[in-house]
Amino acid sequence: MSDKPRLYSYFRSSCSWRVRIALNMAGIEVEQVPIHLVKNGGEQYSQDYKKLNPLGQVPTLEMDGLLLTQSVAIMEYIHDTHPEAHILPEDPATKAKVRMVTEMICSGIQPIQNLSVMQKRSEDQAERMAWSKYWITTGFRALEAVLERTAGECCVGDKVTMADCCIVPQVFNAARFSVDMSEFPIIKKLNDSLSSRPEFMAAHPTQQPDCPPELK
Repeated sequence: MSDKPRLYSYFRSSCSWRVRIALNMAGIEVEQVPIHLVKNGGEQYSQDYKKLNPLGQVPTLEMDGLLLTQSVAIMEYIHDTHPEAHILPEDPATKAKVRMVTEMICSGIQPIQNLSVMQKRSEDQAERMAWSKYWITTGFRALEAVLERTAGECCVGDKVTMADCCIVPQVFNAARFSVDMSEFPIIKKLNDSLSSRPEFMAAHPTQQPDCPPELK
């Protein structure tokens, strides 16, 4: 492995996106290796890539002699090695709230509308869209209720944390699947505010080396 961390990523993958934000918060420069999730049946399923990530998912991070998969585990490692980035707060109660919001998105919402799930659900694109819209809307109703108790300028209080790294990509997904965001004023406000921060802007899909020119 090279000294420079290597991130196997797909420009529009929300799991990769949240890790890119966390890396930016910590000031970690990485070499990006694009893994196209659709081309040739999905490059994530190639034998070479599955040696790195047996689940055939993105992201995968090579860093500090480690080979890490799963976005939350990666973000927690970034926090542990770069605590000055404050990806997680020090206070146990506040930290638990950040993890709660993070898991609501990363375990309770995003996986149900993931590409592999949609492909298994139906071959019909309209049905896939309806499926994802339903589950994101259902998840956002629960998330909005929790954020009523936890949010300030950010998901938990007024400092950017791992939870904020997760919410912005998920709102992007919601827009792709035509979720009515007027029902979720707190989520919308957070997304609008967070998206203007430099570390979030640099992580946006349109800023990634594998983003097609017509989408930039």
